[in-house]
Amino acid sequence: MSASAIHSYDDARRLARRRLPWMVFDYIDGAAGNGVAEARNLAALQNIELQPRVLVNVAKRELGVQVFDHAGKVPFGISPMGMCNLSGPGADVMLAEMSAKHQVPVGVSTVASTSLETMIEKAEGHAWFQLYFSGDGSGTTKLVERAKVAGYKTLIMTLDVPEVGRRPRELRRGFKMPFKIGPMQFIDFALHPRWSISSLIAGAPDLANFQMPGFTFDRTESRAAADWEFLKRLRDQWDGNLVAKGVTDVSDALQLQKAGVDAIQVSTHGGRQLDCAPAPILALKAIRKAVGPDYPLFYDTGLRSGEDVVKAYHMGADFVFFGRAMQFAIAAGGRDGLAQFWNMLADETGLTLAQIGRTTLPGKATLTG
Repeated sequence: MSASAIHSYDDARRLARRRLPWMVFDYIDGAAGNGVAEARNLAALQNIELQPRVLVNVAKRELGVQVFDHAGKVPFGISPMGMCNLSGPGADVMLAEMSAKHQVPVGVSTVASTSLETMIEKAEGHAWFQLYFSGDGSGTTKLVERAKVAGYKTLIMTLDVPEVGRRPRELRRGFKMPFKIGPMQFIDFALHPRWSISSLIAGAPDLANFQMPGFTFDRTESRAAADWEFLKRLRDQWDGNLVAKGVTDVSDALQLQKAGVDAIQVSTHGGRQLDCAPAPILALKAIRKAVGPDYPLFYDTGLRSGEDVVKAYHMGADFVFFGRAMQFAIAAGGRDGLAQFWNMLADETGLTLAQIGRTTLPGKATLTG
């Protein structure tokens, strides 16, 4: 019943809000500060117009695009998100299996609740590993080597978290990783028995990539020491595809391009880092103009619908990623909810192309054939 009731992002979010503990919902849904940056970007997305066209034969529309050397079946993938299993038991694996089915990338967060080895297996090789620099970088180096051994071909280096953004909604709920349950959290979980019982049966979500000797993680540990010299060392260490995520500045983009980064992911971390940040959907257009037509540009932040997918390609993206929307779909309806939302996005994307008289996505999207 819940899955069939998902016809939009707002439907998924509303159902998720009903089912998730307040602490978990506010962690997934929350943004930095007062949410101004998130709202600014959503408004910018809404204000982008796509011109309808008529009498164009759009009977055969192609949604597949090329991502690096790989042909994806749909023009969107899944952003790396920490502790996805909070949205529902097995959420990480659901996302990995969806990426395998549609042959598109799923980002595997440093702080995933399923190990990076399991995720690339479930994704049938379509997983990309997302890396955070932390502390003196020694733990970061270990994770890079571990990703190599596991068979990852693409590494996403998240650059826009020198310190974890201040998110008041998380702070009010006492959200911490690992969990520390006090009286407020106990009441919260008790009032959401369906989530609490299923999570208890499945086992409490944990930081799966750190459940072995020599690997520790402190979410609040400073990441501020990352610099261009670190990027050079990382580039030397990693011989696969290297994606720089969290970029909105044109000069940064040009320097990253010059430094040998294989692609840039324009993003503001879903508006979760800096409340006065510019709208990344507008930064995407400026960066595309600066780096030229052939340099790979990816995009995430604020995507809610198939129309948003087409808008992002219109602004210069070569591929886009959805984040919290996928978690809300899982919280709302589990595996069926995710499938319902995913199919809705694909349908909306195709319908939008028909309305604007296109058979392929704007930009230089390559057909899968």
